[in-house]
Amino acid sequence: MSLSVWFGLLAVCCLGAMSPGPSLAMVVKYTVTQSRLHGVVCAWAHSIGIGVYALITLLGLAVVLKNSPLLFNSIAVLGALYLAWLGFNALRSNGTSQLNVDGEAQGASLWQAARDGIAISLFNPKILLFFLALFSQFVAVADSLSGKTIIVLTPLVVDGLWYTLIALILSHGAILPKLQAKSALIDKLSGIVLILLAIRVIAGLL
Repeated sequence: MSLSVWFGLLAVCCLGAMSPGPSLAMVVKYTVTQSRLHGVVCAWAHSIGIGVYALITLLGLAVVLKNSPLLFNSIAVLGALYLAWLGFNALRSNGTSQLNVDGEAQGASLWQAARDGIAISLFNPKILLFFLALFSQFVAVADSLSGKTIIVLTPLVVDGLWYTLIALILSHGAILPKLQAKSALIDKLSGIVLILLAIRVIAGLL
């Protein structure tokens, strides 16, 4: 895998992790209502779920590519359309995602933080759809074990580091309102990148 391809993967993974949503809300909830450690545990448990999805998606698409290139190209086109749809929705977003941190009982264990972190990633079908759309363009270039490992570890590590950073920042003060204030900008940047990525996928098939 070339460095430029990896940078493309890294950029999308960063924007995906940074987008406000239920995963962010879960990490924020445990950080604010419990402790910094609870937030960090929740963050890395969530990233494990992301890694599981990445691995399953990569292996599945690799089999499809080997046995049926036409079916693989069809999946790639559908994935590109899905990325474009996500991008247009992100551009239309006004950044009003609500990050609700209320209602958590005090005294939750680290196990509960880990359980909820991995559950919110594994039981979110949108993450699987995102990986199906995203990975189709990287499977063909990941023709070695090291390449496949990089493709799986990149979203896992990026996700874990991002939410760990959130937990560290929030544990030092009231930073959440500032993060919410930037959610519209994050959505717009995500939308632009996703649409460009969809165009790149289609162009690569022509």
